Amino acid sequence: MNPGAGLPILRLGDILISGLLSDLDDTTALRFTDELTTRISDEGIRGVILDISRLEIIDSFVARVLMELAATGRVLGARMIVAGMRPAVAITLSGLGLRLTGVQTALNAEQAMELLGWRPPTEAAEEAPHAS
Repeated sequence: MNPGAGLPILRLGDILISGLLSDLDDTTALRFTDELTTRISDEGIRGVILDISRLEIIDSFVARVLMELAATGRVLGARMIVAGMRPAVAITLSGLGLRLTGVQTALNAEQAMELLGWRPPTEAAEEAPHAS
């Protein structure tokens, strides 16, 4: 995580997990976008989860940032998943005429991880072959 960006970006294998906040300002958005896209490229990231469950409402600026992040990540070869979208946010995006083209959605971050092939450790351990 880059403390200057203001938003944490966590890495789990070849997946990055981060989130957006409704009080996102221009400077933070630019730093976050730069750090996320640099890490996708430099670290060979195959999947990115943007958890927006903390967004209770969304304005056109945050929606634009979300769309740009998703498009840029896809161009760099990462599978982009937006997780935790609240109904009010979905309604606002539709009302603004904005589409998250090419972006998968998930009800929560855990479901997004499963879409990227991650399984909870207990499931993975149960399915692993046991030594005899």
